[in-house]
Amino acid sequence: MSDKGEKGDEDVELTPEEEKKQRKTSWAKLRHVDSFNVEAGRILSALKSHNSKMGWTTTVSLAFQSIGVVYGDIGTSPLYTFAGIFPDGIDQPEHLLGALSLILYSIILMPFVKYTFVVLNANDNGEGGTFALYSLLCRHTKVSLLPNQQPEDRELSNYKLETPSSQMKRAHYIRGKLENSETVKVALFLFTVLGVSMVMGDGTLTPAMSVLSAVGGIESLGQDAVVWISVLILFILFYAQRFGTDKVGFSFAPILTLWFLLLVCIGFYNLNKYGWGVLRAFNPYYIVVYFRGRAHQAWISLGGVVLSTTGTEAMFADLGHFSVRAIQLSFSFVVLPALLVAYCGQAAYLTKNPNDVLDTFYKSVPGPIYWPTFVIAVLAAIIASQAMISGVFSIITQSLSVGCFPRVKVVHTSDKYEGQVYIPDLNYLIMILCILITVVFRSTDSIGHAYGIAVVAVMFISTSMVSLIMLVVWKTNIVLVILFFGVFAFIELTYLSSVLSKFVQGGYLPLAFSLVMMSIMAIWHYSFKKRYEFELNNKVSGDYIKKLARDPRINRVPGVGLFYSELVHGIPPIFPHFISSIPSVHSVLVFVSIKKLPICKIAPEERFLFRYVEPREYRMYRCIVRYGYMDVMGTTKEFEHQLLDHLKDFIRNEYFITQGGGLDETSGGESGQIQGVEEEIRFIERAMDEGIIYLLGETKVMARQNASIFKKVIVDYVYTFLRNNFRQGETEMMVPHTRLLRVGMTFEI
Repeated sequence: MSDKGEKGDEDVELTPEEEKKQRKTSWAKLRHVDSFNVEAGRILSALKSHNSKMGWTTTVSLAFQSIGVVYGDIGTSPLYTFAGIFPDGIDQPEHLLGALSLILYSIILMPFVKYTFVVLNANDNGEGGTFALYSLLCRHTKVSLLPNQQPEDRELSNYKLETPSSQMKRAHYIRGKLENSETVKVALFLFTVLGVSMVMGDGTLTPAMSVLSAVGGIESLGQDAVVWISVLILFILFYAQRFGTDKVGFSFAPILTLWFLLLVCIGFYNLNKYGWGVLRAFNPYYIVVYFRGRAHQAWISLGGVVLSTTGTEAMFADLGHFSVRAIQLSFSFVVLPALLVAYCGQAAYLTKNPNDVLDTFYKSVPGPIYWPTFVIAVLAAIIASQAMISGVFSIITQSLSVGCFPRVKVVHTSDKYEGQVYIPDLNYLIMILCILITVVFRSTDSIGHAYGIAVVAVMFISTSMVSLIMLVVWKTNIVLVILFFGVFAFIELTYLSSVLSKFVQGGYLPLAFSLVMMSIMAIWHYSFKKRYEFELNNKVSGDYIKKLARDPRINRVPGVGLFYSELVHGIPPIFPHFISSIPSVHSVLVFVSIKKLPICKIAPEERFLFRYVEPREYRMYRCIVRYGYMDVMGTTKEFEHQLLDHLKDFIRNEYFITQGGGLDETSGGESGQIQGVEEEIRFIERAMDEGIIYLLGETKVMARQNASIFKKVIVDYVYTFLRNNFRQGETEMMVPHTRLLRVGMTFEI
């Protein structure tokens, strides 16, 4: 029966009147469906989120991968934590219990309570990291420094976050303070950039330290051999990034899983052999005893306690490679129990062997499994580098969406799992920095002093920004916000004060690196913002377009012209310069603006936003193409096909709107309206057949003549150097060079 029906649908021929009526009905349906686009997107997004929670096969698979990517750093911290706390040996047994209590509660409070149950929920549609927090604030408050926000952006299905209506008055008050203060906006931006820079600094320190500590475990090797073997391993590790997080994760996960299993077995072995009395450290009273009478020494030793939480930020930074449920599952049921048992076992061993504190882990390993454990430990320490490398890739991808980093190539390495990216240029840059750090410092002593500063600084920045999100976005009760910020800020600032005391001994390294990265990102964002403001203030007026339409000297060239610009509010000022140089316009001209939004992904049906450029008969349109920072732009052919389809839908939709929401069958103008639609669409299709030319405006930015010397150096030299040595616009948009026409112009800002 169904086959007959299908065949019948194919064979039926409609009369001209029936075809016209069906086409009219389809236009009405178009507007009806468009009105549900936003709601449909929200439902699809909710279903996607729901499926990510309910699809346990995928969740378990991602949780297994996350063990090999996220937890290498924090998982290998038992190799050196006690040595960092007691570099001069253990004075009294009570001090050992106090140190163990600090370790246990640091792991329970920061990675487990704070990150697993609070910070992970502040994700940006599945993406984590400092810029994910900033993007949430930019979407819900007008704190972005770029003046390219549009009301239509807030109608995107993934743009808005539904929040409770309680605490609304307080949230509006805080939001008003943020939006009305330019100083607060700049401070928030710099705070975010500092956090990103610290994560990148951590990403360069982690591989160098983990590999050096792993290879240096063989005492028979000389220091030169240790350094050059470390360099070789680093090269192989960074080369493997090109295969993607998916393959790297599945390759590393079995090794890290075996490593955590060894930690549990060795921990229980030592507890059973040397006594279970160290479990008294779960009583926080021993922390008070630890500080009593030796406050200064205990405060200094907090820099060693921090080592037990290194790699915590990777749980949030790497979230885009996995999912919230996968990270929660793997940490709660694998990583956390293994770490707690491992540290308790080491403390039990040290109660009987306090002189072995500088090499606690290897000394506590039972003899029969020493060498297998050593091999797994070396591999695990090498794998520890993967966590922060993946996190850096995710964060830089996010920073591109808010104009905070020069253009770089972003490769999406997995069709199955969204958010798994690889940035070749950045990968090789970090590799070079890691190798330089390894060759110059040659040991983990100085690198270890720098390690804690980057870790704790990022933690405090995350605490501050999540607290702001709780106030403005989530509208959480003020008492809970104060409790959250007060507890964790006190802990992290205490740790930060301790690690900063070792600034001279190597702590300057992450701060120096962060200063360089902050300068690059701030200079790029400042120049980008000033260039956009210049274009916005000098955009082409409607009168110019009307005069252009009536000018007989302007030739209409067959084909479609796509005029690219970053300006989303009007026609860019470079267009009149183009007309004065080449007095001709394509028969169909589309002003295309590629707009990156601080949002993970945008539904394809919501990506294109069209407007007419009056007068309509001149066949000129404005098109804003919106991308999230995890969207793939696709090939040129795919883009052209999508643009043409959405342009046709826009034309039909606009004709429908001009009829007041419907067409009256008795209306005498019905036939003319239908013919007008079809004529315009056929005209565009003929122009497409003639060919598409890409018109790219290249704007050189220079400081004004009366600008300060500092501004001239920043804009004329540093920004120009970055712009010339990173990816160009046509490369990012994959514009074919055979169909590219460049137009140059200089702006003074």
